[in-house]
Amino acid sequence: MGQPKRKQSKQRSRKRRGANGFSGPELARDQATGNLFSPHRVNPETGMYRGRQIIEMKD
Repeated sequence: MGQPKRKQSKQRSRKRRGANGFSGPELARDQATGNLFSPHRVNPETGMYRGRQIIEMKD
């Protein structure tokens, strides 16, 4: 394998790593109740998915 001709500076390494910053999770808002949940999954508070009751929730 080839070897680098020069040492990569700390600034250059940190610039590259800085572009991969953490972003928070994407959340969907329930139209009926307004609570947040993960998209494409059953709403854990209501048990609804795409307008249908999937899980019976205990009150």
